[in-house]
Amino acid sequence: MQQPVTTKAQALTLITLGATLVICPAQTTQTTASAPASSPPALSSTEQTIKDIKNPAPWLNWGADFRARNEYFNDLLTLNPNAALHEQDYFRFRARLWVSVTPLENLSVNARIADEVREWMLPAGYTPYKGSSGLDWREGIIDSLNVDWKNAAGLPLTIKVGRQDLFLGDGFLVGDGTPIDGSWTYYLDSARLIYDLKDQHTTIDAIGIIQNAHDDAWLPTINPNHLLVTEQNEKGGILQVANSSIKAANLTGYFIYKNDTRVAANGDNADIYTLGGRINGPLSDHWTYWVEGAYQLGRKQDLSLKHSDAGAAAALDYNNLNAFGFNSKLTYLFKDKLNNQLTMSLELLSGDNPSTGNDEMFDVLWGRWPRWSEIGLYSYAAETRIGQEANLIRFGPTWTINPIKDLEFSASYYALFAMTDVATRAASTTLFSGNDNFRGNFASAMLKYKFSPHMNGHLWGEMLFPGAYYANTTLIPFLRADVMVTF
Repeated sequence: MQQPVTTKAQALTLITLGATLVICPAQTTQTTASAPASSPPALSSTEQTIKDIKNPAPWLNWGADFRARNEYFNDLLTLNPNAALHEQDYFRFRARLWVSVTPLENLSVNARIADEVREWMLPAGYTPYKGSSGLDWREGIIDSLNVDWKNAAGLPLTIKVGRQDLFLGDGFLVGDGTPIDGSWTYYLDSARLIYDLKDQHTTIDAIGIIQNAHDDAWLPTINPNHLLVTEQNEKGGILQVANSSIKAANLTGYFIYKNDTRVAANGDNADIYTLGGRINGPLSDHWTYWVEGAYQLGRKQDLSLKHSDAGAAAALDYNNLNAFGFNSKLTYLFKDKLNNQLTMSLELLSGDNPSTGNDEMFDVLWGRWPRWSEIGLYSYAAETRIGQEANLIRFGPTWTINPIKDLEFSASYYALFAMTDVATRAASTTLFSGNDNFRGNFASAMLKYKFSPHMNGHLWGEMLFPGAYYANTTLIPFLRADVMVTF
């Protein structure tokens, strides 16, 4: 029988906090003196055997991993404790196998296949298995297949073409090209050129993207289900220039173009132009910072957009974009035995103003992944789309500590607000009050542990105490237990 949310939440909270309290006193004394440089320790016989198996020839390398994960949440997708399928409890079993072949020096061909089987303990609230419980076999997919050429033509140039994972900066706008399938895959079908001007401490990134909404458009799948990985066909181009001449002020500027062609009913037709930049670095031995901002213009046809002064036919119109996003954090490094760190975060994502004829909602592009929270990701399902964060003010602290070797504990609190009090994309306006900007109080805690070089895991708990921005203010929990084994 399904445990009540309070029982499951209390159990995970007690495990996480209790483990931290027990192991904190066990912290061994660490010397702060600088140790003389030494060669890496010799591999154990077991590790050497594993290395020999994975590298049977100088030109061949392969590996695999397996992840087992349980996730539980309540009211998160529906924002309503009385709605159908409001409670979710399921297991995710992801297996991946990859290989890299280097036929020539500096030239490699890389491939990876992935599969994620799910066991739904309660009827699924999303995915094509929605409404059903039990084993969901889904399908296998080639989630990486590319050619990587370093020092191309004798130049300080790297060219990588094909299906690959892309992650720029901290993933604010480019981190996940397949948001609908969760963290099963992340890929973008793309070509990337990196030119490294070492003497000028400058790198130039040029990226072209052609991403199809269905996962089998370019490459076949195993047990094909013709799944959607995003709601629209996407084309894009990115030009990024980064300079690290000044250690305390690493500068990056970028231009991103994204074209959307609707495939799913909640997809977009759009031309989005994003101009942005970031600056980061150390302010002193104890202080570091990160600041990123972006402005968007262009046009978008979003059928879910609702303006108070427009008729139903206005949903078919293209609206001019006028949006902005800002993301920042300031970290204090205690540099003590426990590696204490305290970070203050501030994020602003503009929301649509229903009284104008423009569209002011910021689009996070390929940044629809849990940058700061799983609740932050899923709670937008009823407001925009999963991971389509916008209309947000987020600020608050995060504390991180390493009580013992290989263990990390972190805790966060954020106050959440909406920049405008109207959710202009919501399918159901009854889920939102429409007259208040306070989204609520958010708290999270995570315990990570590295059991061995080949195994790690975490316990993760989050809670949102919804504010008056929402019509329902029942506590929203998210709980996860995760183990990853890598070969």
